[in-house]
Amino acid sequence: MKTPQLLDHRGVPIQKAALRTEVAAATIGGVRSPTTGYPGDGLNPSRLASILREADAGDPIRYLELAETIEERDAHYLAVLGTRRRSVSQIEITVEAASDAPEDVQKADMVRAWLKRDELSDELFDILDTIGKGYSLTEIIWDTSEGQWMPGKLELRDPRWFRFDRTDLTTPIMLSATGQEEPLPGFKFIYANIKAKSGLPLRSGLARVAAWGWMFKAYTQRDWAIFTQTYGQPLRVGKFGSGASEQDKSTLLRAVTNIAGDCAAIVPDTMMIEFIETSNVGASTDLYLKRVDHLDQQISKLVLGQTATTDAVTGGLGSGKEHREVQKDIETADAKALAGILNRDLIRPWMDLNFGPQKAYPRIKIVRPEPEDLAAFSTAIGGMIDRGLEVDQKDVREKFGLPEPKAGAKLMGKAQAGAPAADPNDPDAKIKSNPAKIKRGEPVSDGSVALNQEGPLAGKNEGSDDPALLADRLAIEAEPGMSDIMAQIEAMLAASGSLEEFREMLLAGFPKLDATRLSQSVQQAMEAANLAGRIVAAGQNGD
Repeated sequence: MKTPQLLDHRGVPIQKAALRTEVAAATIGGVRSPTTGYPGDGLNPSRLASILREADAGDPIRYLELAETIEERDAHYLAVLGTRRRSVSQIEITVEAASDAPEDVQKADMVRAWLKRDELSDELFDILDTIGKGYSLTEIIWDTSEGQWMPGKLELRDPRWFRFDRTDLTTPIMLSATGQEEPLPGFKFIYANIKAKSGLPLRSGLARVAAWGWMFKAYTQRDWAIFTQTYGQPLRVGKFGSGASEQDKSTLLRAVTNIAGDCAAIVPDTMMIEFIETSNVGASTDLYLKRVDHLDQQISKLVLGQTATTDAVTGGLGSGKEHREVQKDIETADAKALAGILNRDLIRPWMDLNFGPQKAYPRIKIVRPEPEDLAAFSTAIGGMIDRGLEVDQKDVREKFGLPEPKAGAKLMGKAQAGAPAADPNDPDAKIKSNPAKIKRGEPVSDGSVALNQEGPLAGKNEGSDDPALLADRLAIEAEPGMSDIMAQIEAMLAASGSLEEFREMLLAGFPKLDATRLSQSVQQAMEAANLAGRIVAAGQNGD
């Protein structure tokens, strides 16, 4: 029987022997050289247009080198691009199992354990190089030392070492050590293409737009430097008399020149140096500054979608809060795209290599958790619990990040109104916490029995004369009368269709409720309170 062939998502057969070696590492003297050119030197509009046309035709080397140069020479572009990439690479990654089956949960746990690697954040940052250049390729270095396939590390490869198929300019291919174009081996690369615009990968990166802004800003900065050098100091004019010799003139010229560099010079007393200030220097300097700031703001909009978080400028969208929402939308889109890329090029190959093709795979999600108003949650859930909602304590503890209490720990709990919290070691805690659940005539912890219809103190143990305890026990007597009233009210609530209807039913039905037994219980309570006071007074007098 023929063994089924393992394929990647493109239908390319998997050659496991090739997965155990690095196939796109740098070479000395070959086409995969780490050294780079600098096409940004002396860049002008004509050269830039030529570089971009070369990339469009499938030769991206000079474009990729220019994109690298811009990141190295433009501090603003490097800062905002790094902010966008780091905001995604720092988000905590979660894993969803394919199902609740034990084997699927085990696979998800394996992915979770791998995601705890310290190097992962830097590897994700490298994969997101696609945002600037339009695409990135990361080689998966597989580890089989323990008898199973594991992603050992993720190595970003120089995009100059790859090309796109000339037939569609969208299918990535790699250059071999000899310069031959070869298809990408299956299960070996993470190909990321997070587009700033629709179209070919080589035309979808931010660097194509940033290149124009960087070039114009470079012109402005050069002109600003020349202007500052020329007009940063006042114009120096040397004057000599009509009888000055050529030697005197040369001396005066050297003095005028030296003042600029040495800030000191000597001249004969028959000569004079005059300093002439330029009146419009300040206004001209503001022009250069405004132009540079304007270009930086355009780069901020290009990369982050707004200017408030980088340039302290709020535009037509309003306050900084709205601008941050725009940046958040871009972050969310980048995170979803990155998660999809990793699920396709890393998680699925990993599972297939170890377990064979699956109907469903564990999925990673990169989503920044939304902050939750725990104070509002506490208020809402507390009210619902008071109204009878049953809630699992574990769910509430997880919401607040509280662990389960340890055995023997001193616990905090809700105290009764006007009384300290119940002590779980108190033998009467059962009665104090919920006296309505103690049956009449039932023995309790101190040897007494619950109250019955014979009277409020029937069956009382003489050794237990705490008035508060007597009052708690007496509450049992009042319970039957209250339960009748509450039963009728609950029936009205169940039968009503709205709060207004329930209100009318209460107004109509409440006067007819029989409160005789409740009145008797109240009368008994007053008698018991009087008797309890006498007992306490007798004890204090030693009787």
